[in-house]
Amino acid sequence: MLRWTIIFLVIAIIAGVLGFGGIAAGAAGIAKILFFVFIVLFLISLIRGGSVK
Repeated sequence: MLRWTIIFLVIAIIAGVLGFGGIAAGAAGIAKILFFVFIVLFLISLIRGGSVK
């Protein structure tokens, strides 16, 4: 999931440099959402301890 966040962030940066504001804003929004979902899932996995039974 972190890989998708980085991909959308790169797309947003490239689109912003090339002047595609709408695409850049959309890609940045998606990257932000995916990043927060990744953080939540990471914290949940830390809390659970990662023990497999």
